[in-house]
Amino acid sequence: MRGFWRARTKAEPPGALSCGGKIDACLSFGRRVHMLRANDATGGIVREEDGFVFHPRLFENRNVVVTGAGRGIGLEVARQFLDCGAKVIVHTGRKPGRDLPDFLLTAESERRALLLNADFTAAGGAAQFAEDALAFFDKVHVLVNNAGTMLGRFPAATLTDADYEAIVRLNQTSVVALTRALLPALKAAEGAAIVNTVSISALTGGSPGSSVYSASKAFVSTYSKALARELAPDGIRVNCVSPGTIETDFHERYSSREKLEQTRKSIPLQRLGTAEDCAPAYLFLAAPSLSGYITGQVLEINGGQLIC
Repeated sequence: MRGFWRARTKAEPPGALSCGGKIDACLSFGRRVHMLRANDATGGIVREEDGFVFHPRLFENRNVVVTGAGRGIGLEVARQFLDCGAKVIVHTGRKPGRDLPDFLLTAESERRALLLNADFTAAGGAAQFAEDALAFFDKVHVLVNNAGTMLGRFPAATLTDADYEAIVRLNQTSVVALTRALLPALKAAEGAAIVNTVSISALTGGSPGSSVYSASKAFVSTYSKALARELAPDGIRVNCVSPGTIETDFHERYSSREKLEQTRKSIPLQRLGTAEDCAPAYLFLAAPSLSGYITGQVLEINGGQLIC
């Protein structure tokens, strides 16, 4: 299972990364282990093929809410929080009945996860989700506002009021509504963190037909910075993760293969990103032990796309 370290074995397999003591923290980006720290003599082994990310008790006894977690980046974020010991409310999308991976169903059966669907494009959808979440958690240590998408490409000349309202309600209003509703539970947790998903398009303006989506993500970025200043006296940190061009069904729906290949060639690392590339950033920004002096920031995950 991802995110777990194992006890040292007598015969270590080739390619294993050993450390002489307990692992405090380990970051794996793109399935390559970059940092190990050891501080006792208990022994331990990390295997690259396990996709080890962080210590499995990093979020033990922590309550986490992740929206937009039925697929893509949000699903991987939920997986890694569960792997690190958190109890997680997983927003599985707008509609019930979606096929979900076994690890979520197992976590639900073990009462480590609560799976909720909610339509954030509908009036009252975010408020109902928050009400259900607060019935499960009296404290929220981490809120990840990840739900959002373009809902389609809408040229400026033909954008309807209904299109505009749905995009803004999903990508912008739901973030404000959930944050407001869960704020008492975040304050009760003492030292909580909010991590909001924005987008590279918040800086670049996106491609044709995505102007309102891009603007809504820019709103969330600025809102998060203002919120970081306002909530700092309560010990709540607020940061953003800004993915670049990531290989999820978002781009399968809204981008052609030709456009994606053109984008790939422009990226210094010469590849599109993955959900696994993005997810560790959320855990890093959520953990006080790793990022306790970081707030009001936007962490860009884009393979160098913005330096071109």
